[in-house]
Amino acid sequence: MTAPHQDPATAGRRTDPPVGPPPDGLLWEFYGDVRFLMWLPAALALQTALPGVGAGVDDHSVFRTDPWGRADRSVRSALLWVYGGEEAAAEGRRLRRLHRSISGTTPDGRRYHSLDPHLYGWVHATGYPVMLRALSVLHGRSCTPAEQEALYREWRTVGVLLGLRDRDLPATAAEFAPRYRAWLDELVATPVVRELTDPRNTVGPPDHGPRPVRVPLRIAWPLLRRPTARLLAFLTVGLMPPEARAAVGLPWSEQQERRLRALGRATGAVVTRLPERLRYLPDAARARRAHRARH
Repeated sequence: MTAPHQDPATAGRRTDPPVGPPPDGLLWEFYGDVRFLMWLPAALALQTALPGVGAGVDDHSVFRTDPWGRADRSVRSALLWVYGGEEAAAEGRRLRRLHRSISGTTPDGRRYHSLDPHLYGWVHATGYPVMLRALSVLHGRSCTPAEQEALYREWRTVGVLLGLRDRDLPATAAEFAPRYRAWLDELVATPVVRELTDPRNTVGPPDHGPRPVRVPLRIAWPLLRRPTARLLAFLTVGLMPPEARAAVGLPWSEQQERRLRALGRATGAVVTRLPERLRYLPDAARARRAHRARH
């Protein structure tokens, strides 16, 4: 394993330029759909259940002091990974530079570095099972084994763009399964996980986004603050894969599952009727239009 302080992108990786996911693949089809905003918090929270990752976020992230800014930057970055073309590799390099200085000690005294392949690999790996859960709940789509394999391979190509080496993530979904189970055995309800899944954890009014949307939200925020916090916690816990949620120790009832699936069906009924320019987030919609124009 690479020494914790080394950038995995410069430690024995192949030197040919990484290639992003194909425009005709599953990621391009659903990743930038507006429902991305519903499942991304589950992936971000699940990442922090690995103690080294949780400690790094606790020690170095601005998620408490600038939650809306962090969310905006996370969304823009994550969309670049799939739809950014040449910018995707540049974004991967930027993220690695950003994480080189992130290190410290977990509450139980273990040293961590954010580019340790075990931690960096987990952060990326969480996207795959969360996406499968989101496809089932929010898109009403149960992927076939072949589709699961295709999605995994596409997500793995994104991991290479972000600096993971071939050996940091298994080559196939079948080979990923035991690695995933081993990671699950390490998960705990870190302080950050508890904070991100607490329905009482309210934040200030939105300070990012288009002014015509942001200003009315700020005015209505005293009424929206608590319902928004409850909804966010509900989606964050509910859209975690059941096996991961259980590993962290987060409660979830059959009644909550029925409510979540009802919300998914209602959301899907609306979103699927929207024109593409509204169904996809702006960066994804632009990339899809540009690809069609070139082909």
